[in-house]
Amino acid sequence: MLFYMVILNLAAGFASASSLAGVCTTAHARASLPHDAYQGILIDDSSVQANSFSNISISDVMYPDAVIDYCNVTFAYSHEGRVDDRVLVTYWLPAPDKFENRFLATGGGGLAINSGNTSVAGAIPYGAAAGLTDGGFGSFDVQWDEVFLLANNTVNWQSVYMMGYQAIHEMTVIGKAFTQNFYNSNSTLYTYYQGCSEGGREGFSQVQRFAETYDGAIIGAPALRYSFQQVNHLHSGIVEQTLDYYPPSCELDKIANATIKACDGLDGKRDGVVSRTDLCALQFDLKSIIGAPYSCPATVGSMMTLPAPAQNGTVTEKGIAVVTEILKGLQDSQGRQVYVPYQFGATFADAATEFNNATGKWQIPENGLGAQSYGSEWVERYLLLQNSSTLPTLKNVTYDSIKEWMVLGLHMYSDSLQTTWPDLSSWQEAGNKILHYHGESDNSIPTAASVRYRESVRKIMYPHLSYNASEAALSEWYKFYSIPGAAHCSDNPYQPNAAFPQTNLKVMIGWVEKGVAPDTLNATVLLGENKGANQQICAWPLRPFWNDNGAVECVYDQKSLNSWFYDLDAIKVPVF
Repeated sequence: MLFYMVILNLAAGFASASSLAGVCTTAHARASLPHDAYQGILIDDSSVQANSFSNISISDVMYPDAVIDYCNVTFAYSHEGRVDDRVLVTYWLPAPDKFENRFLATGGGGLAINSGNTSVAGAIPYGAAAGLTDGGFGSFDVQWDEVFLLANNTVNWQSVYMMGYQAIHEMTVIGKAFTQNFYNSNSTLYTYYQGCSEGGREGFSQVQRFAETYDGAIIGAPALRYSFQQVNHLHSGIVEQTLDYYPPSCELDKIANATIKACDGLDGKRDGVVSRTDLCALQFDLKSIIGAPYSCPATVGSMMTLPAPAQNGTVTEKGIAVVTEILKGLQDSQGRQVYVPYQFGATFADAATEFNNATGKWQIPENGLGAQSYGSEWVERYLLLQNSSTLPTLKNVTYDSIKEWMVLGLHMYSDSLQTTWPDLSSWQEAGNKILHYHGESDNSIPTAASVRYRESVRKIMYPHLSYNASEAALSEWYKFYSIPGAAHCSDNPYQPNAAFPQTNLKVMIGWVEKGVAPDTLNATVLLGENKGANQQICAWPLRPFWNDNGAVECVYDQKSLNSWFYDLDAIKVPVF
């Protein structure tokens, strides 16, 4: 009887403190710490901080605008047996009357293991608590490259595995237990992951290892095949160096815009969006742009770009030769395919050039400027193990050099960062779901990289079924959407009428909790003259085509599908 009275008193106490201010206290957060949630982890009680926030406006491409109230709780933990080890985690929690028994894990982007407040904020409107981690790197603002090397040639391997998959998993397991303690809840806690780019890779790192931890994963433009992806940023610049032509920035923009204009109507609808980049690759002749005039005003430059003079000229044969080679994807000196290319209609971020005022010529960006910096730092710091963010020079670097660096990275990081394990049996058997999407005009991570991984999963999981039968079986729990016109994890000013999927978490919740599987994917136009319009995105392998009545149809087009698949015959082992 006494035990029963204690339980009633605890419940009554929690009910009386059910307002956000009532529960968002350091004392309550400290009392909610799950000290036994993760074996080998020691949570520091003295590190707990709790703060409440009300009427906060949030806005991001990944979720609809909203106004939220939340409690922000931060604390630290360490691993038993490790010296100088301290990991910070932050959790955002909705008010008790808004909590709907959901937890969202989030990841980062680039070389950051978290996206700051941006990703966690999107959980609150759906009644979910959400978490992020600093990976043990020193603070939430410290990126991985700052702690990767202890000294030249001395790797901080703990940071590799924390970045690779461990930190996200620890944050999630601790966060789930903390959330249930915080709300004094014994109900089922639905657990989701959401992230894009590096955050997408981190999502698949969880899917491939920890099926028991999650119910669904929303994964955008993942930086899979990490050793290939990072070095691939150097490819476009090496094309320019090999062909000895560095297109002015205005010429590259003209080629991109002219391609978009020429291929716009191939999907049956003229709206400034290349919804069928596959048809563009099959039917468009880049040489038709030669001689097209371009004109751009002078620019003053910024922290990441040098100033450039006014540009007036016409698209050259050399410029088209550079772009044609880039759009083949990386091939070695024997013409064998090493990696997948970007799609027709994507802009040429990796090929961006800068104007050297001293020489009066265009060149590959130096001093780590431009998209190429990811590839330069990856090689110098992570492969050659030198404490520097840039290669000293790209002279004498060839297509074969890039291939060798890709293979070296595969050897060094296949168990931590590559993240391409194709057997997802544990995830499928647990009844979990995957919603995987990728902007079709992504200029940072090739859309075909996502297609290749999903193809690997299909072939490994359903080897004895026909293509259509295996696609149907896979789509029951793993759906992929190529988002027409979208850029890298974002809308696209070059194709402003393209829609972007902002309600993916809502879609996933419906799929997991209510069994409502998405067919098309809901998306909203965020820019341009059609801003606010709703569009539906076809599920792979179907492709969009607008009929004479102006309605979109999701059609099966084998020739188009074949254009997405590449035999990476330059690599002698399977590349999933």
